[in-house]
Amino acid sequence: MSIQQSDVLYTAVATAENGRDGRVATDDGQLDVVVNPPKAMGGSGAGTNPEQLFAAGYSACFQGALGVVARNENADVSGSTVTAEVGIGKNDDGFGIIVKISATIPNVDAETAKGLIEKAHQVCPYSKATRGNITVELAV
Repeated sequence: MSIQQSDVLYTAVATAENGRDGRVATDDGQLDVVVNPPKAMGGSGAGTNPEQLFAAGYSACFQGALGVVARNENADVSGSTVTAEVGIGKNDDGFGIIVKISATIPNVDAETAKGLIEKAHQVCPYSKATRGNITVELAV
């Protein structure tokens, strides 16, 4: 379900120059990075790239969602980590991405961990935004 503009609590603003071979910065100066295509795509790999930035954002967002779910389930997710792997490749329209989310949750058993990440996937805003658009694999 979408939110309305009146529901927005915060808006991040970032501006890119020269697309995948330039610079991207936020309006508050907290993020200001050089972006370059990775070597695997014929670039210099000297800077970060949009897929790394997406992976960083998705993993942080998913970790937050995991915490929300864990509090509701009275589960201990302290010491947990979430890793997002974002792949890019050619598809029918040009290029597309695929994501694998892996969570390590040391204080719960494997079945509980699986249930927690499945529930986190339902509430994470990044997961909601990508649902039905890209393949997202979950792993523990």
